[in-house]
Amino acid sequence: MKYPAFFDQAPVITVRDGLAEFLGACSDGLITYRYVDAVRLAGHSCPTVAGAYLMTRRALGILYPDQVPERGAVQVQFSAPLDEGVAGVVGSVVSLITGAASLGGFKGIGDNFRRQNLMYFSCAIEAEARFERVDNGASVQLGMH
Repeated sequence: MKYPAFFDQAPVITVRDGLAEFLGACSDGLITYRYVDAVRLAGHSCPTVAGAYLMTRRALGILYPDQVPERGAVQVQFSAPLDEGVAGVVGSVVSLITGAASLGGFKGIGDNFRRQNLMYFSCAIEAEARFERVDNGASVQLGMH
């Protein structure tokens, strides 16, 4: 896919995905996302896609300051309903990177790797989005302008 060169100037996001490692998708469990991955998911580049990508990167940097973020270990809440404005697009980009999914997400293997019910919309939160680590409850609320 040919794309504008400036896409490569966007910061990358590396996460550890135990499910990907377990299923052999990557031997070390590390997945590096680039802005172009979010563009491919959405089918276009726009301020919403870029904002969602950067907001997710910021949230993971805050929640995992000295370690690689764990994909599938972050719950995400949005203040907007799924079908309002660009909430669905933002949710799709966030899901790509964090692994968080709503009701239709992966149910897990036994008690491991569950992604289902890690993403919620229409939540009573103070910001546009709230990211929370499921292992220790650390959270951050962010929005984008």
